[in-house]
Amino acid sequence: MSIEPPESTVAPPEGSPEGSPERSPEGSAKGSAEASSSDPSRRTFIATTTAVGGAVVAGGLIAGPSVFGAGPADAAQASPSSRVTLTINGERRTITVDNRTSLLDLLREHLGLTGSKKGCNAGACGACTVLVDGRRVNSCLTLAVRLDGAEVTTIEGLAKGERLHPLQQAFIDHDAFQCGYCTSGQIMSGVGCIDEGHTGSPEEIREFMSGNICRCGAYVNIVRAVEQAAHGK
Repeated sequence: MSIEPPESTVAPPEGSPEGSPERSPEGSAKGSAEASSSDPSRRTFIATTTAVGGAVVAGGLIAGPSVFGAGPADAAQASPSSRVTLTINGERRTITVDNRTSLLDLLREHLGLTGSKKGCNAGACGACTVLVDGRRVNSCLTLAVRLDGAEVTTIEGLAKGERLHPLQQAFIDHDAFQCGYCTSGQIMSGVGCIDEGHTGSPEEIREFMSGNICRCGAYVNIVRAVEQAAHGK
């Protein structure tokens, strides 16, 4: 007589082959489809993120200051300003300007004296040269607020009515310009050079006007014009 062992009542551990129910091929395919439909793909995630980000940026651009804070107008109002009094070409002028305003921008943008040119805006070409208390300065590098009470002479202040300054006339006589963009700075520098007494020779004139650049290359005639105005040659 054989005795059969009793059936085990202990369930196999979860995850073991005995404990895993068999899945039909149809069930596996259905489960994969459900998983893929519920989990976003990388492409879908990137596209969604880009769309949301673009909407936020566009909304900020349209909304403007209300989204991102103060706008340009508010920033300008917050900039410190000062009241400056200058004597420009013999006329006393008082104006309130931003403390960051250069003398060149004050002359051109606030007072309408556009004879002084903005070339490099870095003090390297001399096109903006004016006289401050008789001395040559690059007005693009000079803060207007530092000149309170100073006397400024620009190219507009050289002529006396219809009579040109001797150096202005000399530039015409010697054809000391071509395009003319640097001419106002060249003339103002030449006037300063004459007043400083640096016109003893062509070499000295070139040395003391070396900060004024003429891209057209009219240097020879510029030197001759300065000599004529200084010595009547």
